[in-house]
Amino acid sequence: MTKREFTQTHKAIDFKFYQNEDDFKVLEKPIRFTNRGNFIIMKIKKRNLGTWDLLDSLAKGLKVYESELGYAGLKDKNATTTQYISIPRKYVKDLKKFKHPKIEILETFLHSTKLNIGDLVSNSFEINLHEVKEEDVYKIEKLLKQISKIGMPNYFGYQRFGFDGDENLDKARKYIYEDLIIKDKKISKMLVAQYQSDFFNKWLVQRLKLSKDEFKLLSGDVFRVYKTDKFFTPKNLTDVIIEDFKNKKIVPTGLLPGRQAFRAIGEARKIEENFDDTYIQEKGFRRDAIVYPTDISVNFDNETSKCKVKFTLPKASYATVLIENIANRNLRV
Repeated sequence: MTKREFTQTHKAIDFKFYQNEDDFKVLEKPIRFTNRGNFIIMKIKKRNLGTWDLLDSLAKGLKVYESELGYAGLKDKNATTTQYISIPRKYVKDLKKFKHPKIEILETFLHSTKLNIGDLVSNSFEINLHEVKEEDVYKIEKLLKQISKIGMPNYFGYQRFGFDGDENLDKARKYIYEDLIIKDKKISKMLVAQYQSDFFNKWLVQRLKLSKDEFKLLSGDVFRVYKTDKFFTPKNLTDVIIEDFKNKKIVPTGLLPGRQAFRAIGEARKIEENFDDTYIQEKGFRRDAIVYPTDISVNFDNETSKCKVKFTLPKASYATVLIENIANRNLRV
């Protein structure tokens, strides 16, 4: 997998980071629900259980088809996470009987539609860093404030690629180019997504090599407008575009290769074309190159040398990437 690099060039900060139910907590911030309709939204807290395992457990426990369940985003297995799952309203009586040692249904709401991937606003995190030196706490606070202003490189984290990341990428290449047969559509879709993500990460590394202190814009970049969620590609960088970027009205994006995806032009395309693959038949996407953490807080316990960091990230961003950014080292390559 690609080694992730960052804009800040500070000396690496040494601490221990563990992903488990006590040290890694995630709270999904949902879209606004209609409070009426034919679907029940379950607010679920789960411990040491991945989203796929959660769906499987719910389907078996409620005796429904897994395809009837909807979710807004995938959540880590080795963590305590709170997320929202939808189910048709006709199963309301079955919910009251459901029990599982790792799953707790906290609340339920009515909604007009089934939840789909992306039906969330953001994710809030609470993470414990262990064996932190007292003199490094100020550095961590300062870095987080700086990152919240200039942005965090929006890499796909190591979780995207699994423990066998390089092996999975090799399988993806064989599936795309060598007619490797994969009967499970969920697995084949996941492998292609990993392959696309690797291109994006490699592109982002190259762009960061051009950047100092903040992400460097290039003429021909594809920007996303936050307010309208639409893309545009200016031939030249104007003062207005640069000002809009600084005011967080627009954000440059990178390519996940595939069909129907916007491509950069001009100077930006010269770099992007090295990380493109027009052979991929699956749909392509654009992904924000940087994201801005918000709601940041840092609390240090002198007795345990434990530093609790809290922050919120936009959907599809990785908290582990922010931890790597603070540490200035990859947690896993």
